[in-house]
Amino acid sequence: MDTILDWFSHNKPLFHQYLIDFVIAIAIVIMGKLFAKIICKGISKMLAHKKVDQAVISFVSSIVYFIVFFVAIIAAISHLGFNTSSLVAIVGAAGLAIGLALQGSLSNFASGVLLIILKPFKNGDFVEVAGISGIVEEIHIFSTTFRTGDNKTVIIPNGSVTNSTIINYSAKPIRRIDLIIGVSYDADLAKTKEILNKISSAHSLVLKDHDITIGVSELADNSVNLVVRPWVKTEDYWPVYFDLLENIKVALDQAGIEIPYPQLSLHVNKEENHES
Repeated sequence: MDTILDWFSHNKPLFHQYLIDFVIAIAIVIMGKLFAKIICKGISKMLAHKKVDQAVISFVSSIVYFIVFFVAIIAAISHLGFNTSSLVAIVGAAGLAIGLALQGSLSNFASGVLLIILKPFKNGDFVEVAGISGIVEEIHIFSTTFRTGDNKTVIIPNGSVTNSTIINYSAKPIRRIDLIIGVSYDADLAKTKEILNKISSAHSLVLKDHDITIGVSELADNSVNLVVRPWVKTEDYWPVYFDLLENIKVALDQAGIEIPYPQLSLHVNKEENHES
């Protein structure tokens, strides 16, 4: 007992220093934990304000909390005088190994987060992406589900979605219809354009406050091609598209204006054989 008391009396300043360092280390851990919670709360509010999916918010918050808390623990251990470089190296190597093993999944996850934050499309939009055209049904963390026009469900990994060109047909409230109408070279172009304008302007769903463009676009091999470009509401695109094609065909037939089809002329040269 006397030996312990003698050691304590001789090493009292050192013991006090270790005690102070230990208390400071505990304080660092506690402050780090509080700081991690504050950061996670701020990130959660920011993502919630952007209407990010709750699953993404929870996942991102958990990752941020772990990173900040881990840094606080490393700082506390380092303050106690221990060498933390080996521990950091081990954790880093383990993280690298896990990242390489889950490279595809992590890529899809990161892409999912970007899709939810940047919102190039939303549920219900009609889009063309990665060679697929369809309505967006659900945006998940790792994949996005689409419904095609023939009612097929297509699931595309989010990595493929963000790495391809995205065409969102529902992003704007109005769209322009582009029709190409071919008529015979013998047709009266002025009369043809008058009919095309009349049919387009008469449709109830064609927007009257936008000009309709009608003009010759090409002198093709078998026809003179004219473009008809009216504007409609996005949801009316296909009904107007089909109606105009049918109405234009009927009107041109009634006016005697021919809509030609590709033709091939074959010339045969007959050679006569003469016997000597």
